[in-house]
Amino acid sequence: MSLTALVGAAIVQPHGIAQDHALLMEGAHIVDVVPKNRLPSGCAHIMLEGGWLLPGFIDTQVNGGGDVLLNDRPDVEGMRAIAQAHRRFGTTGMTPTLISDVADKVDAAIAAGEAAMAQSVPGILGVHVEGPHLNPGKKGIHDAAKFAPIDSAVLARLTQPTRGRRIVTLAPELAPPGAIRALAQADVIVAAGHSLADYDQTVMALTEGLAGFTHLFNAMTQMGSRKPGMVAAALLDRASHFGLIVDGLHVHPAAMRVALAARGIDGAMLVTDAMPPVGGSNARFSLMGQDIHVVDGTCRGPDDTLAGSALNMAQAFRNAMDMLGCSMMDASRMASGNPAKFLRLEQETGAILPGLRADLVHLDVQRQVRRSWIAGDISEQGE
Repeated sequence: MSLTALVGAAIVQPHGIAQDHALLMEGAHIVDVVPKNRLPSGCAHIMLEGGWLLPGFIDTQVNGGGDVLLNDRPDVEGMRAIAQAHRRFGTTGMTPTLISDVADKVDAAIAAGEAAMAQSVPGILGVHVEGPHLNPGKKGIHDAAKFAPIDSAVLARLTQPTRGRRIVTLAPELAPPGAIRALAQADVIVAAGHSLADYDQTVMALTEGLAGFTHLFNAMTQMGSRKPGMVAAALLDRASHFGLIVDGLHVHPAAMRVALAARGIDGAMLVTDAMPPVGGSNARFSLMGQDIHVVDGTCRGPDDTLAGSALNMAQAFRNAMDMLGCSMMDASRMASGNPAKFLRLEQETGAILPGLRADLVHLDVQRQVRRSWIAGDISEQGE
């Protein structure tokens, strides 16, 4: 197998941005980053014509895209369509996300994730089951009629062996004793969300294996002077991760800047919470019988409740720089490196380092996606 050199863009690595260098890849993997005047003889060249080469974006919360909602298409082709729709925005890895639904839909989504991994569907890293084990007091757009307690049958469903990564978002205050620990011990990545858990309940969940927080600030207890809430527990913990929907609508940019100041970049992840309009042609769709439409760049239900977003990862990346003041390196960590670590895939992807998979995105000087690679396979489709 021959070497291919990607030449002409600044290369964003964990330790700095390499100018006048080239990325060497062979097959599905990165071989090295070398000065462009020291390229091995005989290797193929792909000229990038400026801009930046970054690790591909990884989105851990993707409800839909390309006019497809996972709840409506919990099968391999549904996942494939969603991944294809998001790829033009630089997303090279994702966990398609099922919004609270009945047990049969959860089974179907889990089975689809397994089949997608078995078929090596580009971009699919596993599945995210968001609910239905949530608190009705923080239901958001979820259908509380679908909510259910965690029992032995639920634990058996969620802990079955998986080829990929499985995220489960739940309300920790409603989980029976030992449930979070049992999930964590089965390598399920447990996240808290749509929850009324207080600070102490959240800290207890963290000691039992809680690994993350789904869309920090949204649908959880806030930080107050006497009631620090789930938000404070998330920002004080140094081992967990939290998602941020950086669209300027779900959370005020100042609140997100405070979160980054308190916690640092470690643990922060850009997520989209994307719905079918992303990469699609329709600005309206149906969710659990509700008519959802795009308003001012986000999705809203009939009563104006936020219903996921119309955000893509390329825009989230730019917003992290423009709204939050992040450097390109820090925005890249939030879009790629930190999600890879959350998914326990940092030894496989999420950074431009020798030996990692060649999951890459090329941005032009306006930070628009020009092309992407998944395991070394190029797509010229961009924004």
